[in-house]
Amino acid sequence: MKNTFSLLILLFITISCAKEDATIEYRTIEKIIEVEVPGETITETVIVNNPLAPDSYSFTRDGVSTVYYTGQSAKLEMAKELGSALNTSSFTETQINTMFNDGNGFTNSTLDTSGKKVGNKTGASTYSSATIKPLFDGWITDATSNVFPAWNSDASAGVAGQITDADGGRTVRVNSKGLELNQVFMKGLIGAFAADQIINNYLTSSKLDGAKDDNDAGVLHYTSPNATEANITKMEHYWDEGFGYLYGLDNQTYPELGKGVLLNKYLIKVESDEPGIAKKIYDAFALGRAAIVAKNYTLRDEQAQIVKAELSKVIGYKAAYYLRSGSAKKTAGKTADAFHALSEGYGFILSLQFTQDQDGVPYMTNTEVNSMLSELMAGNGLWDRTEAELEAMASEIDAATSLPKTN
Repeated sequence: MKNTFSLLILLFITISCAKEDATIEYRTIEKIIEVEVPGETITETVIVNNPLAPDSYSFTRDGVSTVYYTGQSAKLEMAKELGSALNTSSFTETQINTMFNDGNGFTNSTLDTSGKKVGNKTGASTYSSATIKPLFDGWITDATSNVFPAWNSDASAGVAGQITDADGGRTVRVNSKGLELNQVFMKGLIGAFAADQIINNYLTSSKLDGAKDDNDAGVLHYTSPNATEANITKMEHYWDEGFGYLYGLDNQTYPELGKGVLLNKYLIKVESDEPGIAKKIYDAFALGRAAIVAKNYTLRDEQAQIVKAELSKVIGYKAAYYLRSGSAKKTAGKTADAFHALSEGYGFILSLQFTQDQDGVPYMTNTEVNSMLSELMAGNGLWDRTEAELEAMASEIDAATSLPKTN
């Protein structure tokens, strides 16, 4: 006969101590469990380690840091150079493709030897559509084949070239639909690269639980830069890699935010819309990492969901914001400013499919995103869009995200 378990009582014991293998403090929960077996009732005690929230994302084993994400830092640096290359007409399609897909050809030579690439991590999760990566390759082709040759020619509806606002305003180079392709590419990477890797890969239960047995047994697989032998479990490192896609160009323990060109840059921008969101995400990353050391996977998953839902808000807020911003600038006759903002909006709309709300559901599906992008590009694209059309799209995003309208 199978044993049946019923909860008899809970005793809470708070212990302030530094665990020998990591700088983590715990609240130990002692559960006294009544176990019913044929002919008798016995009690068993189960200890659960609930780590207290760490002050910062700092974890050590034997006095050596167990946190590193050099691969993610390299890929974020690569993304920066790709954005710059797509805004420089001297680059060829082959050069940019080599940077994106092969991880070579960067001005920072250390990136060439890092063994990392951005292209193979773009739209790469199992949740992503296979149609995503070809979009990025196509934007490289469009930029180098159509926009770069018309770099100093005037753009018009259906014609690639440059647009400059009056009185020394902004100058942009756009394709035949009015898209500033370096902006589309970079804002698209925010979702299809950075958010997708964090939300739909490294912080998923399937990814982390694949390393559960080794984590439970304390098997060390990875060696941090200052260690002489393996000192990190797989699960710890997977979590750190997710952290790195956000903070890879920032300060690990005291992030200043806004560094880089992808998610972290825009996380700080939404602080005015939702004060405290950056700290909430950072604290969840830190507590989730502590939970992994404590082998408390329920707490780990709770913190992962906080990270996913809060990071998704960055994309949701900015997708609607840039549509409204572009609309207002277009109405004011600032075409270059408008097309710049709407191109950012295009990339953020694309990114909506990589989000997760509190229930683990994306704000918009791939099909819904594609429908909105087709609407945005109908006819002559941005040249033809009206204020009413753009406001309707922004309102649709508001409804999908349940986020308040921002201006």
